[in-house]
Amino acid sequence: MSILRKLASQTAVYGLSSVLGRMLNYLLVPLYTSVFLPSEYGIVTELYAYVAFLNILYIYGLETAYFRFSSKENGDQYFNLALTSILFSSLLFSGTIWLFSDVIADLLQYPDKAHYIEWLAAILAIDAIVAIPFARLRQVGKANHFAIFKLSNIGVNILLNLFFILWCPVILDANPDSFIVDIYDPQLGVGYVFLSNLIANGLYLVFFIPDWFKLKLNFNNAEWRRMMKYAWPVLIIGFAGVTNEMLSRAILKYRLPEGFYEGYSNLEILGIFGACYKLSVFMTLAVQAFRYAFEPFFFTQAKEKNSPQLFSKVMTWFVLFTAFSWLILCLFMPYYAPIFLRQESYLMALDAVPWLLGGGLFLGVFYNLSLWYKLTDKTLYGAYISLIGASSTFILNWLLIPQMGYMGSAIATFASYLLMVVISYVWGAKHYPIPYQLHKVMSYISFAGLGILINELSQQSVLKAVLIVLIFLTLPLILERRSFQKFKAK
Repeated sequence: MSILRKLASQTAVYGLSSVLGRMLNYLLVPLYTSVFLPSEYGIVTELYAYVAFLNILYIYGLETAYFRFSSKENGDQYFNLALTSILFSSLLFSGTIWLFSDVIADLLQYPDKAHYIEWLAAILAIDAIVAIPFARLRQVGKANHFAIFKLSNIGVNILLNLFFILWCPVILDANPDSFIVDIYDPQLGVGYVFLSNLIANGLYLVFFIPDWFKLKLNFNNAEWRRMMKYAWPVLIIGFAGVTNEMLSRAILKYRLPEGFYEGYSNLEILGIFGACYKLSVFMTLAVQAFRYAFEPFFFTQAKEKNSPQLFSKVMTWFVLFTAFSWLILCLFMPYYAPIFLRQESYLMALDAVPWLLGGGLFLGVFYNLSLWYKLTDKTLYGAYISLIGASSTFILNWLLIPQMGYMGSAIATFASYLLMVVISYVWGAKHYPIPYQLHKVMSYISFAGLGILINELSQQSVLKAVLIVLIFLTLPLILERRSFQKFKAK
C-alpha cells in the first residue's frame, strides 16, 4: 500500500503542475483574443498545431526508451546516450528549419514572418533537449523538482506575454521616450507570443546546468540501435495519438454540410465545438498527471514478484477515480460550464462533452494497459493499436459528421479510444497476463455512464446530481471494503 501511496502522491504533484500550468496558460487566451485580430491569432493556432506534431518527431520515442533501458541497466549510460542522440538530431532538425525559414514561411502564406519560424525552431530544439533530463527527474522520483521547473517556465512565459503585449504599449503611449522603445517593437505584434515562449524555455537550459556539465557524449552505435528498435514504434504511437486528439477539429468544418445547424456557419460550429472540447481538458490533465508518474513506476516495479497484482490494483483505483471524475464533471457541467464559456452560443455543444470526457477516461485505461508491450519490448504492437485507433477516428469522423454533426466527432473520439482499449487488453492477455479486476473496472465505468445517462434523460437539478453521486459512492464502499480495512490497519 505504501507503494501505491507514493504513486498517488507523485500523481498529485504532476497533476498540480499540469492542471495549474494549463489553467494559467488558458488565462492568456482572453488577452490574445482582445488584442489580436482573428487573422493574427490564427497564426498562433496554426503554428502551434504543427509544433504538436514536430515535438513528437524531435524526441522520436527516446524518452520512453530511456525509461525502459535505464530501469534494467546502467541509468547514466542510457541517459548520456539518449541525450546525445536528441542533442545532435535537434540541432540538425532546427538548423534545417532555420535555414529554410523563408521558404517555409512562404509555403504557409506568412511572407516576411520567417523569424517566427526561426524562433519556433529554437523552441522545438530546447523542448526536445530537456526532455531526457525531465525524464530522469521522473525516473528518480523528483516530482517536486519537475513541478517547480515546469511552473517556473509557465510563470515567466505569462509575465513576458503581459509585459510585451499589454504593458509595453501602455508605457510607450504614456512616455514615448521611455527605455521601452529600445526593447519593444509594436510591429512585431503576435510574434511576442513566440518570443516569450522562447525566452521562457531558455530557463530550462539554466535549470539543468548540472546535467550539461555531467553529460558525457555517448556514440555507442550498438546500444543506440537497441534503443531505437524499441523507440521507433513509440514515435508512431505518438503521431497516432496526436491524430486522435486533433483530427475531429481539423475535419469538422469540411465534412459538415452547409446549413446543418440553422443560423450557424460551419466555421462558427467549429469554434463552438472547439470551445466545448476544452472542457474535456479536465480529464486529459488527470490522465496526463497519472501517466507522468505511472510510466517510470511500472518500469521500476516490473522486477518485483507481485508486480502483476500491483498493476491490477493501480488499474482498479485509476478507473475508480476517473469514472468518479467523469460522473462529477458531467452531472455538474450545466453549473460550471458558463463560467468558462462566457457566451451562451458556446453552450449549445455541451451534449458532446460527456462523450469527450469518456474518451479521455478510456485513453487513460489504454495508458494503463500499454505497460504490457513496453515491458515485453513489443512496442510495435502499440504502434499497430494506435494506428488502428487513428484509422477508426478518421473513418468514423468521415462517416458520422455529415449525419450527426459535431456529435459524430464526439462519438468517434469515444469509440476509437474504446476500441484501442479492447484490442490492447486482448493482445496483452496473451503476451503479459495481468489479473485485472474486470468486474470492478466495468462496474465503475458502467455505473458512472448510467448515472450520466439518467441525468441527461431527466430534468436536471443539483439535488438529483448529488443523489446520483452518493449512490455511486456506495459501489466502492462495497467492492473495496477489504482494501479500506487494510488501509486503516496500516
